[in-house]
Amino acid sequence: MSRIPLKESLFLGFCAVFTLLFRALFRLHLHIPGHAMFFTVFFLFMARASVNRLLAASFTGMLAGMGALVLGIGKAGPMLFAKFILPGLVIDLAALLVPGLFQSTILCLMVAALAGSSKFLDTWVVDWLIGMDKKVMLQHALFEGGTAMLFGLIAGLFVVPVIRKLQSHGVIPGKSVEPV
Repeated sequence: MSRIPLKESLFLGFCAVFTLLFRALFRLHLHIPGHAMFFTVFFLFMARASVNRLLAASFTGMLAGMGALVLGIGKAGPMLFAKFILPGLVIDLAALLVPGLFQSTILCLMVAALAGSSKFLDTWVVDWLIGMDKKVMLQHALFEGGTAMLFGLIAGLFVVPVIRKLQSHGVIPGKSVEPV
């Protein structure tokens, strides 16, 4: 990441800041677990789609995790890194293994759901660390992961149209419309 151009660095930074900004703005008491995964998955997808680097989404997740830790957003302490990095790793791995990921809505939906379901793992680890009963721990992690997966899936619906719009205006590499 040391030789990344300024434009790409700024875009990754903006995606991390927007992730935190929307998490802070929509820190409403909706009583719907997993709703923050919508913004996390969406902006991690935008980071990876705009910067074609191996760990762009994970790096953006790390930046967002560091920012959340510094600003005190969230209740997980150092586990905040996992809440941001795990979905980024899923998106990076999918972008590496699936060519044309960012042009297919179906593929984006599947990867977004998988990235959202990564909340299962960090919920399970936190519950295990506090010594919760295994049956309750599994039910809690399944519920949290399932709702986060649903919000990740909803975020996946917006990825391809936004990427196409950014490409058509020449903001990110890809297809652009040449002026006549």
